[in-house]
Amino acid sequence: MFHLQSLELLHWDYCRRVSMPLDGAIITIAGPNGSGKTTLLDAMRTLLGLECSGGRTYKTYARHANAETAWLRALVDNKPRGRQNSSRPFASSLLYADQVTLACRIERHGGDWQRRYIMVDGVHEIEALATRPEKDWLGIEAWKRRLEAAGLTRAIGRVLALEQGQTDRLCELSAKELLRLVFEVFGDQEVLDRYDQARSHQQQLLKEVEQSTHELSHTQAQLSDLANRVNSYQQYQLRLKERERLATEVLPVLQWSESRQRTAQALRELHRQRLFAATDHRQMAARRQQLHALFEAHQAARHKLSELDEQRKQARRDFDAAREAERPIELLAKREEELRALAAVEADAQELAERLQELSGRQHSLRESYTRANDQSRKAQAAMEALSGQRLPPPPPEVTRFRRALDEAGIAHHVLADCIDIADEAWRAAAEGFLRPSRWVVVLQRSGDEGRAFGLAAKERYRHYVVGDAENAPAVAPKDSLLSKLSLNAKLPGWLLRQLGGIRCVKDTEAGAQAGGEWITPDAYYRDGRGGRSLWVEAREFQFGVAALDSRRAALEKELARYDGELSRIAKEQAEVERQLKDVQRAAQGHKAAQELGERADEFAQGRARLAALRQARVEASTRMGALDQEHDRALTQATRSERDYEAAKESLKAGEDNVSRVQREWAAKRQDLTLAAQSSREARGKFPASWVQPQRLQALRDEFENAKQAEIAMRHLQQELDTGLANGTWETDPQVQERHARMHMSVLEQSTQLDDRRASNEMARIAAFNARERYIDVLRATVRRYKKNVAELGELAGVTALAELPHLDNDDMVLAQAGLSVKFNFDGKGDVGLNDGEASGGQQVLKSLILLVGLMKDDDSPGGFVFIDEPFAHLDVRNIQLVGHFLRSTRAQYLLTTPITHNVEVFEPSEITLVTSKKPRGERWAPPIAVITRRPEKSVYE
Repeated sequence: MFHLQSLELLHWDYCRRVSMPLDGAIITIAGPNGSGKTTLLDAMRTLLGLECSGGRTYKTYARHANAETAWLRALVDNKPRGRQNSSRPFASSLLYADQVTLACRIERHGGDWQRRYIMVDGVHEIEALATRPEKDWLGIEAWKRRLEAAGLTRAIGRVLALEQGQTDRLCELSAKELLRLVFEVFGDQEVLDRYDQARSHQQQLLKEVEQSTHELSHTQAQLSDLANRVNSYQQYQLRLKERERLATEVLPVLQWSESRQRTAQALRELHRQRLFAATDHRQMAARRQQLHALFEAHQAARHKLSELDEQRKQARRDFDAAREAERPIELLAKREEELRALAAVEADAQELAERLQELSGRQHSLRESYTRANDQSRKAQAAMEALSGQRLPPPPPEVTRFRRALDEAGIAHHVLADCIDIADEAWRAAAEGFLRPSRWVVVLQRSGDEGRAFGLAAKERYRHYVVGDAENAPAVAPKDSLLSKLSLNAKLPGWLLRQLGGIRCVKDTEAGAQAGGEWITPDAYYRDGRGGRSLWVEAREFQFGVAALDSRRAALEKELARYDGELSRIAKEQAEVERQLKDVQRAAQGHKAAQELGERADEFAQGRARLAALRQARVEASTRMGALDQEHDRALTQATRSERDYEAAKESLKAGEDNVSRVQREWAAKRQDLTLAAQSSREARGKFPASWVQPQRLQALRDEFENAKQAEIAMRHLQQELDTGLANGTWETDPQVQERHARMHMSVLEQSTQLDDRRASNEMARIAAFNARERYIDVLRATVRRYKKNVAELGELAGVTALAELPHLDNDDMVLAQAGLSVKFNFDGKGDVGLNDGEASGGQQVLKSLILLVGLMKDDDSPGGFVFIDEPFAHLDVRNIQLVGHFLRSTRAQYLLTTPITHNVEVFEPSEITLVTSKKPRGERWAPPIAVITRRPEKSVYE
């Protein structure tokens, strides 16, 4: 720890410029009341980065001087102290001179005051320090860290910052107050605060658990009531369904069944009448068989005629095929003849021109196709380039324009596309499809901006929602919900969060149909209360997250590859057409037939060799075609004869059937009525579902109701039960009760989960509080032992027995809250006295307080240091002043004492330097200079 050697004040309070030595062990500041003694101590406190006394600040003193800048400069020693080979106090700041200059500059900035600090090696005047660059100056926090590294610990700093009059009243503190002061000075109060925070947190969690338990019980009671109402509603619905079944199925089906049975009985009777006409039918059957044989003969003749027709057609086709096969060879031979004829004359210019025109038109068509494909490729390439350097897929122009308008208006916002990412890529298609209509929803940071934002949206005709009220996503999303597949980094509209949390993710539509409710599949097939539909989105339109950008880029790459393939195909075809066009142009420019004859000589030779065989095949096909024509004429004659025989037999059969029909008309009259009845029965059956009229179902209805009359009676009884229940209020008819029950059930599950989480958090907080309490007890014991050692050593220096009693500590909150530090003093062997028991004299009270005070700042690792004490000799007699002075000289610290002007010169006896202050005369701007009295060591007198 360093010592002060000198202090210089410039424009501090009413001091114009004052320098004073401080290179003594004990410095006394003497002067009348109000002469500036505390002002000097506050100057040193400000220079050391401490708070001033009495509620004053450095700004108060700077304003009194009425100058633009105030300076505080001190010279301190930087020599090694304490243990051998110890380092210099300011070595951590790379200062190694024996003396270090500390300075504080207080400047006026815009009506307020600001302070900056600097420390430099050696002795530097204020004027030299004023030329230092701004980067060398430090703020208050950095300054405190520098001084703490030099030995001005928090303990010493808190002792130096004690208010006037507190230093001589430390012995008046209670044991609990003294223990808390020790903790505050040594910095261990933070351990206690952390323990109090852990205990408060655990108590708060315990209250939350109790409140959640109460709320869960209340919700469970509501759920039980809703369950009873749901059961009543379901029973009511069952009664309604039973009534509907009786009215629409049971009664009509039983009535139809009974009517059908009566019709079936009548049909059986009519069948017995039909048996009597069986003989006539058998006779007619024999004649029909004969007619059938004639018919088959007639059909065979016609079939043979048809086959001959087909063979004639096939022969014709064979002849045509032979002729078609012969024709190219004939054309080739003809071409040879033409070329031979043209070899002697000019080529046909008109034919070449037509061929040239055809190839030119095809070339133009291919060029247009190439241009269209190239334009599409350029568009895809432009879209690919637009994605370059983007973190997310770019928004549409209207979104960019509206967001720019919001930014210009100073309205903080974000869009959903920027704050949602797909956490599970397997569900990207589902999430992209569902969120597609909401991706450009604008969420405002402040709900108070809604009015202005709505006005801008109306002006820009922005088609997407603008939302002012948003919510944070729940810490734990519902399991297997679409919300659990997303990653959110900002607030979302509450309605969207609830909708996402209510959509269940299922593996396919079959699983969704079984589960019911609102669900979606991985391939974006979505089902809600209105029905199901596909929300599929192409990969090139993905929007959410960095992966969406990759999907868009991959889709564009595939599209570009397809366009490249199309362009390559067109280019190849263009090359072929251009080659053909060049050949035609070359022929038009002078190509000769003789040249072609020579080039195609082999082709022409092969054609001549094949022509004879092809002509022979054509002749044979012509011969077969003539033979088939003759056979066809004979078959036609046979078919005409068989048709004549068949018609004659048919007329004979018709006459017999007329006789039978007279007999059947009597039977038909009876059958007509039953036919109408059967038709009505069939029509009635057609109106029923197929499952209603199955034999097993009909038998089950007869077993249940016996007949239609009994079913009618059961329906009347059921209707009476429904009417009575509605009149008495027994039935629940509100369908919303099921949805409320489901929501309440989900609420109970959620509250149960939250209660379990709170109980787990409470248990963790209890463990943390227990650990913090154990840490607090360990630190408390170590701190008290350290302070007890300091007090005992200082008591020996003062000739007083000082003993600090360790408090009783146990791992219990009540014991820790009542713990205190009790210190006993023994003066001159007269027995122990406590902190404030009234048995000590005034001088002994001061000695007790000084021992307690110096014990707070005593540090074996950093000996020395300095203390500011206001008026320690007040109200003391000569003997006690000598005792206090002897104690101060026996310690290794540097003391700055204040005392009023008094006739008792003993107060100056321990001082090596005395600074005498005077009051500022009325009407004067500056106070008189401070007088300095130093003692000569050899003569022990003041000079």
